[in-house]
Amino acid sequence: MHARAGQLARPEDLIDLAALTGAYFDLKPDMSSPGQRVAFGTSGHRGSSLDGAFNEAHILAITQSIVEYRAAQGITGPIFVGRDTHGLSEPAWRNVIEVLVANGVETLIDDRDGFTPTPAVSHAILAFNRGKTSGLADGILITPSHNPPRDGGIKYNPPSGGPADGSATSGIANRANQLIEGGLADVPRMPFERAIAQAGRFDFLGRYVDDLPSVLDLDIIRSAGVKIGADPLGGASVGYWGEIATRHRLDLTVVNPTVDPRWAFMPLDTDGKIRMDCSSPCAMANLIKGMAEGAGYDVATGNDADADRHGIVTPDGGLMNPNHFLAASIAYLFSHREGWGPDVAVGKTLVSSSMIDRVVAGLGRTLLEVPVGFKHFVPGLLDGSVGFGGEESAGAAFLRRDGTVWTTDKDGLLLALLAAEIQSRTGRSASQLYDDLAEKYGRPSYARIDAPADRAQKARLGALSPSDVTATSLAGEPITATLTTAPGNGEAIGGLKVVTQNAWFAARPSGTEDVYKIYAESFLGDEHLKQVQAEAREVVAGALKG
Repeated sequence: MHARAGQLARPEDLIDLAALTGAYFDLKPDMSSPGQRVAFGTSGHRGSSLDGAFNEAHILAITQSIVEYRAAQGITGPIFVGRDTHGLSEPAWRNVIEVLVANGVETLIDDRDGFTPTPAVSHAILAFNRGKTSGLADGILITPSHNPPRDGGIKYNPPSGGPADGSATSGIANRANQLIEGGLADVPRMPFERAIAQAGRFDFLGRYVDDLPSVLDLDIIRSAGVKIGADPLGGASVGYWGEIATRHRLDLTVVNPTVDPRWAFMPLDTDGKIRMDCSSPCAMANLIKGMAEGAGYDVATGNDADADRHGIVTPDGGLMNPNHFLAASIAYLFSHREGWGPDVAVGKTLVSSSMIDRVVAGLGRTLLEVPVGFKHFVPGLLDGSVGFGGEESAGAAFLRRDGTVWTTDKDGLLLALLAAEIQSRTGRSASQLYDDLAEKYGRPSYARIDAPADRAQKARLGALSPSDVTATSLAGEPITATLTTAPGNGEAIGGLKVVTQNAWFAARPSGTEDVYKIYAESFLGDEHLKQVQAEAREVVAGALKG
């Protein structure tokens, strides 16, 4: 833990915006360096211009590659383009428009020239494509999510509305790298002033906000008079929360409407960096302190920079652990959505709490456990077979009240408002609802730690098979399952998960650091969790030795 974690950033913690944007245009990527090539992770291509990892050449090439990909897939409708408040998002947004329009692609941007949350773009794609079989739309989002202010990011959402799958992103990345290596000779580009004049305009905010009653019971929130404090954390939801309050007549206050690409108003995260992680108690310190000092809200919420994540603060529980809120949300929704059929399943990533497994079993529902990455929930949310999909990193989405798709990307605004609906209908906070579940199903201890691993070890970890694990017990319990593919869809998990009756751990290589991540949970207490973590290191080390 950094000595100043949770404390307000100082001037020396802030980025130099001029240097950041200057590097975006001036630095040319060294294609012999793996860190400077285009590479899509679970949420697109990310990096900093200062490191030669997110520069003009990358964005021009990625956009052209997307143009070629959508043409090859027969996607001929408009492309919706959104951006967040990071300093690199503005120049990247301009480059994206220059290439799209130069290629003759119908390009739709925000009609207020404002910021656009990820869920608003997903919502727009799905609404446009509803009932169509041709002329489908897709989208580009310019955001590194909750990453520090020095970073930029870009991701592609196909006509399904959610994150593109691995086959799409690998092809887009490979072609983008070819284009950069070719000096961008095959990238048409139009001057921004001409391109922006030809781009179409779309009311992302109005379409999204006005459609919220189809997915949430806003009437009961309004009639109950629940007081909501919404903190955009300087992100793309900043223009949305006030409109939600006005248009739906909610008792909702925008806690801090400031937008500053340096994020000077943010407390430092656990590692001393500015990071808009609304699941981090350190990053959310301002809101937590306000609630503790009597801000008067029945529920307070935070979002990350593109508003695809949620943080829930209650008067009795403080900032809720993301796993706790996922479990409470599932228990509530599947008891209060009469329009969802009996066969509608619950989706979770394999590193999310097993409390969810127990809640789902208690509800008599089917659990769909998938690898890390929200893209794995897209098919089920799209066809209505999955009512709720959630990740332990505070990202989730769920169906409309009639059981049809709302978004197929994470929606932090939606989950924040769900906390208010839970409070309004039950008279109890989401944290109190979780306490009820813990009394019924047990109270788990959950944590994530990192262990060192070089590039070769990380590659080996990602390619393990169950037979590589020779251990038969974990922390005093027999091992009941050893997984390298997810039970819900059979997809490779890129690591290993080991399960016992009352505990589990999962190990996955980091995509950016020489470490692997160990997620672990025990229903037998904190000391047992420590034992699980210690033995997890031994199990993984043994498997890596072969």
